[in-house]
Amino acid sequence: MKSRPQLHWKDVQRPSLRIQRRAADRLAAGHVWVYASDVDRPENARPGDTVTVLDPRGLPLGTAQFSAASQIALRLFSSQVEPLDEGFFRRRLSAAIAHRRKAVQNSTAFRLVFSEADRLPGLIVDQYADTLVLQTLTQGMDRMQPMIVDLLNELIQPGGMWERNDAAVRTKEQLPFRSGRLAGSPAASIDVRMNGILFHADLAAGQKTGVYLDQRENYLAAARWAHGDALDCFTSTGGFALHIANRCNSVEAVDSGTAALEAASRNAQSNGLDNLRFQEADVFNLLSAYRAAGRRFQTIILDPPAFAKTKSAMEGAGRGYKEINLRALQLLEPGGILITCSCSHHMSEAMLLDAVNEAARDSRRMLRLLERRTQAADHPILTAIPETFYLKCLILEVL
Repeated sequence: MKSRPQLHWKDVQRPSLRIQRRAADRLAAGHVWVYASDVDRPENARPGDTVTVLDPRGLPLGTAQFSAASQIALRLFSSQVEPLDEGFFRRRLSAAIAHRRKAVQNSTAFRLVFSEADRLPGLIVDQYADTLVLQTLTQGMDRMQPMIVDLLNELIQPGGMWERNDAAVRTKEQLPFRSGRLAGSPAASIDVRMNGILFHADLAAGQKTGVYLDQRENYLAAARWAHGDALDCFTSTGGFALHIANRCNSVEAVDSGTAALEAASRNAQSNGLDNLRFQEADVFNLLSAYRAAGRRFQTIILDPPAFAKTKSAMEGAGRGYKEINLRALQLLEPGGILITCSCSHHMSEAMLLDAVNEAARDSRRMLRLLERRTQAADHPILTAIPETFYLKCLILEVL
C-alpha cells in the first residue's frame, strides 16, 4: 500500500512570516517567542492567525500563532509546518494531563496546563476537584477557546468549567476581560484538598483562578523545618500558615488584603486549627514595628508578590528583597528558620541569594542554606525557556 504523500509547506494555505536571524537563532535554541521587532512585514497576518514561520532565507522553521498587539508577535507551537487543529490540541492536552497524573499527589487542586511549559502558549487550565478554570491569554489561544473547551470535556469530563479571563496580561493582547461559565454546572466556590489540608477556593472571584497552587510542594518543605512561634508574611489564603500550624506553638499570619485574610481564617477553622492569628497590615511596616517592640520568632516566612514585573524594575526590586529579608532576620532567634521566596522570573535564584546574603551581613547573622526549591511539579520548567522558571524558595537557618 502506497504511503500518503507529505504536504509541502508551500501548499499550506495560511500566512507566512519571515523573521530576522537573531529570532531564528532563538527558536533554534529552543525558545518559542519572536518579538515584533524581529518580524518582517506582518501585514498579511490577522490577529490570532496560525502562521508559518520562515527564516531570513525563506525556509520554514515551524508553526506559530500571531499577535498583532503584543511585543511577543509570534509564539511557536511546533517546529514542523502542521495544522493547529483538533488532533494537535488533543495530543498536547493529553500529554499535559499525563504529566499531572505522575506529578500531583494527595491534592485535588493543581495546574493542569501551564502555557509555554506544556507547549501550549497562552493557555492556563487549573483543576479544582471536578471543576476546571481556563485562561486564554493570547489572541490566537482566545480564538481556539471553543475547541479547547470541547476537548477538555472529552478528556477530563469535568462537572463544569469557568472562564477567568480577567488577567491584566490580556490588555497587552488588546483582549477584553471576561469571566463566567463556559460549560457544565461549575460551582462558584468549592472545597479542595492540598496535601490533605482543606482549602476553600473562590473560583469566580478569588486570587488568580481560585487559590495559589505553585507553592504546594514548598508548603510541605516548610512544615519539615518550622518550629516555635512563627510569622507568615503575605499569607494570602493561608497556604504556608495552615501547613506549619501543627509544627509550631503559634502562627501569626499577615496580609494587606481583607478578603484574603477572611478566606485564610475560614480555612483555619475548617481544618480545626486554633493556634493561628490573622492580622491585616503592611508587612514592611509591621516587621519594623516588631523589631522596635523586641518581638522574636523562631520561624518567619516571606512570600511577597513579585517586586520585579519588568527588567526595568530590577534595581528597586533587589533593594526591596534585601530590605524585607533584613527586617525578618532582625526578628529571628538563633536556630530560627527563614523561608524566603520570589515569584519574579526576572529575579534569578543567584540574585535572591545575593539579596539574602547582603541582609545577613547587615544584620550580622550567619545563615545555613537548608533547601533550594522552586515551583511545584505541575508548573513544569523548560530549560530552554527561562520564563517558565519563575518561583524561587530558599529555606535557611540562623546560626
